[in-house]
Amino acid sequence: MPDPSPPASEDPRRRWMAVLARAAAPEIEARLRACGERPDYRRLRGPETGLVMVRGRMGGGGAGFNVGEMSVTRCTVRTRCGRVGHAYVAGRDERQAELAALVDAMMQDPARQAVLREAVVEPLATAQEARRAETAAKAAATRVEFFTMTNMRA
Repeated sequence: MPDPSPPASEDPRRRWMAVLARAAAPEIEARLRACGERPDYRRLRGPETGLVMVRGRMGGGGAGFNVGEMSVTRCTVRTRCGRVGHAYVAGRDERQAELAALVDAMMQDPARQAVLREAVVEPLATAQEARRAETAAKAAATRVEFFTMTNMRA
């Protein structure tokens, strides 16, 4: 059965949570600092670290199997005005999980959402895309065209 939820590109909250989950704590901290004051908040849960089982499929469509376990840190916060933010991040960085949860809560305020999107989420997404492109370019430089090698032998 196909996943009924819309892709991250169509759901703004899924997108910003994905960006925050991939951003390092110092990056989020710097962006928040440049954006101005943070609301008072308290932790409802965590940050706490645990393990999740990572599943895979051979060839993308084969039978599922357990690849292994992965560390995940989660956190839930509530701002003074009652907005609740959640975050799950890969690894053990508790500060990253807490900051991501705080930004999630702040982004749920329609009055602040546009400012936070421009000051925090979009710059983080741009930096992540630049790193991804740099990694892809390095990998492409080592690519071997086997078709060319076959023709060279003939």
